[in-house]
Amino acid sequence: MTPSPKGSKRPITSSALGIGLATGAYGLSFGAISVASGLTAIQTQTLSLLMFTGASQFALVGVLGAGGGAIAAVLTAWLLGARNGLYALHIAPTLNLRGLRKPIAAQLTIDESTAMSIAHEPIVDHSRHAFWATGISVYVLWNIGTLLGALGASAIGDPAMLGLDAAIPAGFLALLWPRLRDRTAWAIAAGGATIALVLTPLTRSGVPVLASALIAVLAGYRLRDRS
Repeated sequence: MTPSPKGSKRPITSSALGIGLATGAYGLSFGAISVASGLTAIQTQTLSLLMFTGASQFALVGVLGAGGGAIAAVLTAWLLGARNGLYALHIAPTLNLRGLRKPIAAQLTIDESTAMSIAHEPIVDHSRHAFWATGISVYVLWNIGTLLGALGASAIGDPAMLGLDAAIPAGFLALLWPRLRDRTAWAIAAGGATIALVLTPLTRSGVPVLASALIAVLAGYRLRDRS
């Protein structure tokens, strides 16, 4: 993404709104899938308001929907969401926040807001604007999408009849596929998938997902040590 010319923030705002609209459409799927997995519309909306990290939310409802325990679901969601803490370390000097704006920014630190902020880092003011514009846009539209999806699925009566359970693994594949850019990424993905397949008939639901996520964490530490 090319940083916008100095003095012009309108293209940044337009891009932020476009990202928010696309993410909000994905929120429709989350709302419907969450209700299909057994959560109520209120529980689903609470996840989007408070957790606000798509991959972690899909992981949580996926594990619970498959019959997994709450501990496995929470740990899996936490592992996927831990990357947001690393994002915060990178963009904190640029944002340079104090007071109440700090916890608000922490809530809005996600893939999209971080990517937009980094893309405009050469101009600090633009980088800050990109972060806030994208974070707020995604937060508002993701929650609107979640609400519409959850209410729509609740109105159906039995959303599982539509095959929405298949959308959970499909969503994970959609999140994973763009990251498989080299042999190392493919090897990590294959290792995690193998562990999950081996453990599926032997352990409770949720444990295979958690174990496969640990494979990725361990691989990340090994790669960091090598570099």
